[in-house]
Amino acid sequence: MKILVLNVGSSSVKFQLVETDEASIAAATDRRLARGQIERIGGEAILTLSAAGHEDVRRAHPLRDHTAAIEYIVGWLMSDESGVPITSVGEIEAVGHRVVHGGERFSQSVRVDEKVRRQLEELIDLAPLHNPHNLRGIAAARSVVGPGVPQVAVFDTAFHHSLPETAYVYAIPYQLYRRYRVRRYGFHGTSHRYIAYRYRQLTGRTREGTKILTLHLGNGASACAIVEGKSVDTSMGFTPLEGLVMGTRSGDLDPAIIDFVSSKEGLNLNEIDSLLNKQSGLLGISGLTPDMRELLAEEAENGDRRARLAIDIFCYRARKYIGAYLAAMNGADALILSGGIGENSPEVRRRICAGLEWMGIELDDAKNKAIVGGGEGRIDGAKSRVEVWVIPTDEELLIARDTWRVVTGAELQG
Repeated sequence: MKILVLNVGSSSVKFQLVETDEASIAAATDRRLARGQIERIGGEAILTLSAAGHEDVRRAHPLRDHTAAIEYIVGWLMSDESGVPITSVGEIEAVGHRVVHGGERFSQSVRVDEKVRRQLEELIDLAPLHNPHNLRGIAAARSVVGPGVPQVAVFDTAFHHSLPETAYVYAIPYQLYRRYRVRRYGFHGTSHRYIAYRYRQLTGRTREGTKILTLHLGNGASACAIVEGKSVDTSMGFTPLEGLVMGTRSGDLDPAIIDFVSSKEGLNLNEIDSLLNKQSGLLGISGLTPDMRELLAEEAENGDRRARLAIDIFCYRARKYIGAYLAAMNGADALILSGGIGENSPEVRRRICAGLEWMGIELDDAKNKAIVGGGEGRIDGAKSRVEVWVIPTDEELLIARDTWRVVTGAELQG
């Protein structure tokens, strides 16, 4: 089954075309036929398109909205330029959508029908920055590939439905949870779920016999404690703002800061929200950039103090969460690092794990330095009691597999 996977943002679309079925899932031989992204939709969009066995294509093209963007993607997939083995829209048999927030209503991936669409609209209050765009992507895909092609929603929050009350209830008046469902939801669930699946595949461990701690470290960053294949705690909360330091998000802070800064700077709540989500994190501390690669280069080449401070705070916060979750889990079999930073920065991995030897975590310097650019493998030293792995995440592949399972009625797993 050829499945188009879409991740739709306010002015962007990321996509993959994946061919998968029961046999390929079991043998991990799913075929990624093409991938790419379109940015700056609504004007002169920037397109990056890549098909297996062909050179990447990068160009600009005017695209007025998300429907036009998806039409362009499908047209390119069918073109001779892409080399993808499809010649008509009808060969796309399903569309899988990343949907950020499923609230308490959706604990697993679902086929989108009119009832589900209405329920997603009702959840917009919980994710006003994400769910409207995800819904727009669903409507656009339906208009492009036709109403008869199944659309499946795969939720960032679904994996964290297994959190116990002690992990998801905030210490605020309980009626706020009962009235408005103010609680920890967690995000990056598709990534954490894939990493846990891939670890079991690499090690031959069973779901029941596994305790791991996963770190998804990218522009967005989160930690997840996973026991017997289930999320038992995670760092992101009611929104993706809580937890680790991120590219432009603050992560954990004292909520009294909001009122203090608002009164001092004359900012309203929307401006404070923008400050914490778009002007903080690595960017806010360094005053330079949210890009970890650029910060590491600035530190190495110029000894920039604030670049170093941003990196150190990022690593320190991650190390604190490792300690907290190992305590909550009573130890773990493995610590796994993923995401753009976790997969590609041996230096950040080294700094995060430095000083954790007493907890049984010790890196092998040569192994750590050897894994960059999409590689995977163990990087722990001979004396380490906890395995340390680098495993590249593949959320799109998991979305494709879930889409196939929902459409065919197979049991959801992974």
